[in-house]
Amino acid sequence: MTEKLLPLGTIVYLKEGTAKLMVVGRGAAFEDEEGRKFSDYVGVIYPNGIDPQDALFFNHEDIDKVVFRGYSDDEEER
Repeated sequence: MTEKLLPLGTIVYLKEGTAKLMVVGRGAAFEDEEGRKFSDYVGVIYPNGIDPQDALFFNHEDIDKVVFRGYSDDEEER
C-alpha cells in the first residue's frame, strides 16, 4: 500500500457501492474460510453506526470517493 491511511471517522463510498461507510478501524486482521487476512480499514454503514455483524473490511484501493475526511491532528500525523 502506497497511500497514507485515512483518519478514523472518514466517510467513503466503495467502488460499486451504494451506501456510505464510516471508517472505525485501521489495520484489521480477520478470519474467513481461506484463513487469516488483513485489511486497511474496518467500516460500518453510515449513519447506522457499529453493529459487529455488519462491519466491512476493505482496502484503500477499494475506495471510490471520500465524502468527508475524519479528524486529524499532530498525533495522527505521527
